[in-house]
Amino acid sequence: MSHSFTRRHFLGLTAGACSMAAAGALGGCTFGEPLLRIGAHPWPGYEMFYLAREKGWLDPESIRLVEMPSASDSIQALYAGSLEGAALTLDEVMMVAATGLDLKVVAVLDISLGADVLLAQSRYRSMAELKGKRIGVENSATGALMLEGALAAADLTVADIRPVYMTIDKHHHAFLQQEVDAVVTYEPVRTELLAAGARSLFDSSMIRGQIVDVLALRSDALADNRVAIQQLVTAHFRALQEMKKDPASASRIIAAQLGVSPDDVPEQYDKMEMPDPMANQSWLGGSHPQLDRTVLILQDIMRRNALLPATPISVSFADAQFLPRETV
Repeated sequence: MSHSFTRRHFLGLTAGACSMAAAGALGGCTFGEPLLRIGAHPWPGYEMFYLAREKGWLDPESIRLVEMPSASDSIQALYAGSLEGAALTLDEVMMVAATGLDLKVVAVLDISLGADVLLAQSRYRSMAELKGKRIGVENSATGALMLEGALAAADLTVADIRPVYMTIDKHHHAFLQQEVDAVVTYEPVRTELLAAGARSLFDSSMIRGQIVDVLALRSDALADNRVAIQQLVTAHFRALQEMKKDPASASRIIAAQLGVSPDDVPEQYDKMEMPDPMANQSWLGGSHPQLDRTVLILQDIMRRNALLPATPISVSFADAQFLPRETV
């Protein structure tokens, strides 16, 4: 798989810092810091940020959540300087870092345990039947990881199928229009296509612990946005607690954001692990963070799929300084 990102027009993005000249347009910055702009595309693991916003736990004058169509759009905005951070998969962080943009992971948001899936048209009952068929997949390490695992289970390789590379916002339409015979996708598209009759042939529970979603910040934004980043990370964990305390209310808010029924929301979270602050300390803290060990596993997979250069990754992405020190 070759490395490429979709370029899009970024509606609603505002360039520049929150200075005296820009304070009026951006609404000011309560913390006396530049505006912190965070991009995220629809995915249950990212929705705690929006739940926190709805609950009033994010200062709108200091933190702006920017809804993006796909991870590719968030990545392009990071390059352009239109975002200070984004919710991404760990492999996407690695791909960006390989191009020279320095990112730090300040929170692990979720680990997929079945929320990523390979769905086939209902006429196909096994992966073996997809030999020679068109499989839609994102041109990313997560897509490669899922596709590689699914094909290996049937003793197939990428050479045995016809990959059709497309971003997440194209999956639903392409599948329903039968432009592909199968698609490697994730929530909320997973739920939508299963309801339309798609058949699940492989999911991320079969490659446990390898698909990790994180909050990544440009390293050059950390010093200038410390208070806002701390508030954002703490609000994420507070929203996790709110989801446990009042799941019905939280599901209604999240469903509106994802465009699904509130009844579908709990099942989506059943298929992922959402690490709490203590688990995040294990992922990001100490001299040998779990995140670094996962990077080494992904590095080998990404090299096999030509998503990373041969040069080993020598930096640690883990940064635990913004994690809550107390229970939120």
